[in-house]
Amino acid sequence: MSASLRYQGAGTTSPDWTRTLFAQTMGYVAATAALFAAGAYLARNMTSSGPAIIAFIAAFVCLIAMRFAARRSQGLTVALLAAFGLLIGVAMSPTLTYYATTNPDVLWKAGGATALFIAGFGAAGYATRRDLAPLARIAFFALLALIVFGIVLIFVHIPHAQLAYSVLGLAIFAIFTMFDFQRLRRSQNLNAAPLIAASIFLDILNVFLFFLSIFSGGRRN
Repeated sequence: MSASLRYQGAGTTSPDWTRTLFAQTMGYVAATAALFAAGAYLARNMTSSGPAIIAFIAAFVCLIAMRFAARRSQGLTVALLAAFGLLIGVAMSPTLTYYATTNPDVLWKAGGATALFIAGFGAAGYATRRDLAPLARIAFFALLALIVFGIVLIFVHIPHAQLAYSVLGLAIFAIFTMFDFQRLRRSQNLNAAPLIAASIFLDILNVFLFFLSIFSGGRRN
């Protein structure tokens, strides 16, 4: 889902502008995370997977719509980001509820590992002077290959493949995380804040899910 929001807003800008963009973007990330948590909590008693699937599709539609809305209205873009956060929380609720009731320690471990991962690679991406866009393009195609690999794993059992899938996913999103935080320093457009926030939130969510799979032994995604 994150690939559609990559590669926007490169360049150089002043420190004051950069700090403003950083503050706005991380504020959007925090708000999206709060809405994600709210959506997951409100849907905690879902008894079927149908509503979760519908919510996932609707969240994906919101992401696509954000790209078009960003050219016309920042307010609409922010509203779509909020809707995305709430809907993806509903979509992920069955998975989070499962772990919360069967093995809550896994959630804490995955959350802690995700925080360290994002902080480390985010800081590296923000600080580096090297243009990470070419590396991000490679990571984009690697992500497509990983998605295909994941589909294959649905039908074919390969020993330790789930662990390899998660480790490869973490490697790919390490690149995406560095790239997205570099965009915070290079972007010249404050209106890009909601789009960058969506990308960073997706980095966080995917990294969390990969760690969740690793710490749970790949028993449930």
